[in-house]
Amino acid sequence: MNKFKILFLFMVATLPLSACNTLRGTGDLGVVIERATGSVTIIDSTQRVALKQVNGLGDLSHASIVYSRDARFAYVFGRDGGLTKVDILKGEITKRIIQAGNSIGGAISQDGKLVAVSNYTPGGVKVFNATTLELVENIPATYGKDNQQSKVVGLVDAPGQRFVFSLYDAGEIWIADFSTGKAKITRFKNIGRQPYDGLITPDGRYYIAGLFGEDGLALLDLWHPEKGVKRILNNYGRGTKKMPVYKMPHLEGWAMTDDYVFLPSVGRDQVLVVNRRNWKKIKTISVHGQPVFVMARPDGRQVWVNYAYPKNDTVQVIDTESLKIVKTLKPGKAVLHMEFTPRGEHVWISARDAGKVTVYDTDSFKALTSLPMEKPSGIFFTSRAHRIGL
Repeated sequence: MNKFKILFLFMVATLPLSACNTLRGTGDLGVVIERATGSVTIIDSTQRVALKQVNGLGDLSHASIVYSRDARFAYVFGRDGGLTKVDILKGEITKRIIQAGNSIGGAISQDGKLVAVSNYTPGGVKVFNATTLELVENIPATYGKDNQQSKVVGLVDAPGQRFVFSLYDAGEIWIADFSTGKAKITRFKNIGRQPYDGLITPDGRYYIAGLFGEDGLALLDLWHPEKGVKRILNNYGRGTKKMPVYKMPHLEGWAMTDDYVFLPSVGRDQVLVVNRRNWKKIKTISVHGQPVFVMARPDGRQVWVNYAYPKNDTVQVIDTESLKIVKTLKPGKAVLHMEFTPRGEHVWISARDAGKVTVYDTDSFKALTSLPMEKPSGIFFTSRAHRIGL
């Protein structure tokens, strides 16, 4: 036996036990935002356990996450303008930068090489190298004769190495096309007042912006952007009955099945059911409160709904065949987010004020386990790495 082989065997034999035990993939991992402590907890969705807490991520009061293509790195977008790259296998921060004064979310490009962040202050989008977090391009969201800066919302990735986002103050939708390297910007003006969030359909074809300043939504067909923005569901929104809006719905939580779109009605205790072929409303479902997330189980058979304050201790389940509520659950005070395991057998639900994340079986609705956490909010599984717009 030569000396190099002897040295190798010695090195393997003397590795710490922990190093051998932590050899693993990332397919069943996820990250939970702990907003009160500026930390995240890495979780295992198969074993239903918390693995490690990572601290030092700043203000996570409205944080979101996207993943690298290999699902090893989580990019955390903080409200304080922080962009943090976390290695979820090592359980440590790889790099952290402060890129703006107030940011609201982000996206990763189709090829996984660019990370974009949408900002309130200053308004605009900044795009970074996903490996180094070096600035690639700054896109100020300027509008009007005085070149004012608009808040940017609803930032998503789209096929063709594009990012799509909405300008809250300007009432515009922009496409930033990076397919040739430097961004090519296409602007769509007068799409409606105060777009507050946006989503892209799972097939990457349609971008939809919700409007806070008026009824209706704005729809952009990304296969045919030359046709411009179309208004749909003009009766969607707050309508004629003015009610206080305690929390704006999150449009990326809209549920889409083969036939229907299930979406929250702004300021009303309703879920709207829309024909996704012609974008016309077919039914209104009365629910417990003002919906925030309306999310479909991966097989499309169920839709799970959580609610705004003061009715935020409740989750309801809608059967998508009968279009009726089939279960009401009480996971704890201040339910903020829900996340299905990739094949939908379980759903993880965060209850901020109860200080826990509860895992439910989606067939029996039985609570399987609860994990104590520090004011948990968003839950993000690595399966998102392979889906458009998440």
